[in-house]
Amino acid sequence: MRGGGFKIGRVFGIPIFLHASWFFIFLLITYSMATEFSSVNPNWTDGQRWGLGLVTSLLFFGSVLFHELSHSVVALRYRIPVKSITLFIFGGVASIGRDPERPGQEFLIAAAGPASSYVLAAVFWLLTIASPTASMVNALGDSLWKINFGLATFNLVPGFPLDGGRLLRSIVWGITKDYGRATRFAARSGQAVAYGMIALGLWFAVRAYTAGGDVLGGLWLAFIGWFLLSAARASYAQINAQGVLEGLRAADLMTAEMSTIGRDMSLEEYAQEVARTGRRAHLVVTDAKLVGLMTLEALQSVPREEWGMTSVQAVMLPRDRLQWAAPDEPAMDLLERMRRAQVNQMAVITDGNVVGMVTRDSVQRALETRSDLARVTGR
Repeated sequence: MRGGGFKIGRVFGIPIFLHASWFFIFLLITYSMATEFSSVNPNWTDGQRWGLGLVTSLLFFGSVLFHELSHSVVALRYRIPVKSITLFIFGGVASIGRDPERPGQEFLIAAAGPASSYVLAAVFWLLTIASPTASMVNALGDSLWKINFGLATFNLVPGFPLDGGRLLRSIVWGITKDYGRATRFAARSGQAVAYGMIALGLWFAVRAYTAGGDVLGGLWLAFIGWFLLSAARASYAQINAQGVLEGLRAADLMTAEMSTIGRDMSLEEYAQEVARTGRRAHLVVTDAKLVGLMTLEALQSVPREEWGMTSVQAVMLPRDRLQWAAPDEPAMDLLERMRRAQVNQMAVITDGNVVGMVTRDSVQRALETRSDLARVTGR
C-alpha cells in the first residue's frame, strides 16, 4: 500500500497515515476487547470495560506502529528512504523507497519488526505479573503481551510479503546470489501459506457454523489469507516483469506515435479526442513547440460539468514540470522513477525534442512481446 488516508503526524521524519479501513478495525477491536473484559470480569462497570477496551485498542495500534518504525529505523540506517507508514485494516505497512542492496541488509530490516514486537510482549508480560490479579492494569498487560507475541510470531511465518517471507528471501538471496530467484521462491512460499490460511479459515468457519458458534474468526483468517495471496502474486509478477525487461532501455519501450493537441482545446473536446484515439496522454503544442502534457488523469481531476468551460492549458502538466527520460536510460530505472512519481507516462527527449513516449500501454506491449518470445524460444 502507498501512503494515503489521514495524516496524523511524523516520526523520525516519516509521515504516518491512517487508512480509511483503520477506523473499522479499530472499532471492531475495541468492541471485541470490551466484550472479552466483560465476560472475564462481570463485576466491572460499562465505563471500565469500554474504557479499557478503547485503551487496549489504541495501544495495540501503537504496538503495530512501533513494529513498523523498527523496520524503518533499520532501513534508514542503510540510507534506504522510507516514504510513509500506513495503519490499515490488517495492521500496518512501511513504504520503503527501494529494495536493500545486500541480503544482510534485508535480513536485519525484516527481523527488526518481530524483534521489537517480542520486546513489547516481554514488557507487557512483566507489567502483568507485577500488577494485582483481576485489576485493570493486569487485564491490559495480559491482553497486550499476548497480542504482541502473536503479532511477532505470525509475521515470522515464511511467506512473502510477511517478515518471515522477507527473511526467507534474504537467506535464499545470500545462498544463490540471485535476487530474482530468491524473490520468486519467497513469493511461491507466500502463496502456499496464503492458500493454507484460506483453507484453514474456511474450515474453522464451517465448523463453527455447524456447531452454532461464531464464524467471524475463521472468515477473518481466510480474509487475511486472501490479502497475502494477492500480495504474493503481485510480487511474483513484478519480479517476472523485471526479468523480462532486463537489458531494455527507454527507446525500446517508447512509442514514436505521439498524438498532439492544442492548448486552447476544451476539456470536453479533449474527452472526445481520448475516446477517438484511445490514448491516455497527449503532447500539447503551440506553433510546433512543446508546451505541456495532457493526460486522462488530469481530465478526471476536473468536475464533469466544468469540461466545456475549461481549457487544456488550465490543467495540463507544463513543460518545465514534465518528467522525461533519455533514450538510453535503462528500462527498470525508468519504471522505478515512474513508480516513485506516480505517473503512467513519461516523455523521451533527446536534443530538446520529444522523440517518443513511454506509457503503461507501451510497457505492457513490450512485456507481452518478450514473454511470448521467451515461450517460443524456451528462454
